[in-house]
Amino acid sequence: MKKILIVDDESSIVTLLKYNIEKAGFVTEVAYDGEAALKKVEQDNFHLIVLDLMLPKMDGMEVCKHLRLNKNNIPIIMLTAKDELYDKVLGLEFGADDYLTKPFSPKEVVARIKAILRRTNMEHSKQSSEIKVGRLTIYPEKYEAKMNGATLTFTRKEFELLLYLANHIGNVLSRDQLLSAVWNYDFAGDTRIVDVHISRLREKIENNTRTPAYIKTIRGLGYKMEEPAS
Repeated sequence: MKKILIVDDESSIVTLLKYNIEKAGFVTEVAYDGEAALKKVEQDNFHLIVLDLMLPKMDGMEVCKHLRLNKNNIPIIMLTAKDELYDKVLGLEFGADDYLTKPFSPKEVVARIKAILRRTNMEHSKQSSEIKVGRLTIYPEKYEAKMNGATLTFTRKEFELLLYLANHIGNVLSRDQLLSAVWNYDFAGDTRIVDVHISRLREKIENNTRTPAYIKTIRGLGYKMEEPAS
């Protein structure tokens, strides 16, 4: 059975999540602060973390950042009482896979968990070989990419966006298409999330971000990955 780690300092939220997630057929563990959450992850194998943003000892952003810096790609759904675009973008930049604002529907949390695990299972089951675009080499099964032989570091969402662009090389992809494909649900027009991630990718793979050779902006339409001219 899939094991889910619930991290929240509000006992009423924990009880609500635990009941509904277990009712959906998952096993759960609980942590009430960020430090305890990291210890649990070190001691056990979890398939997904439901992680509150505002936590004692270490907040959710720091927990997420710590996991990603240590190459732990466990899927994370971040919960927060805030509803600001900045917090949403920042959480995703630190490596969260999904984002829900309190108050939330327990059914929606379960639906998001199932969607992420379904996508993760599909990714793991695919037999993927390396993808080469110019001097960039992408290894889908390893969540790894190299430029001129040097390993690049990405957050999970940055890598998934890069991979999606590479799998659709030469195609113009709208921001809404990228939101739907990479984030797996509608961000209600928050296309700045795509722009931020594109900017981050360019910083890592382009020689000159002002005149990108790999990821082109198609004005009024979206983005396109191309083979560089040289």
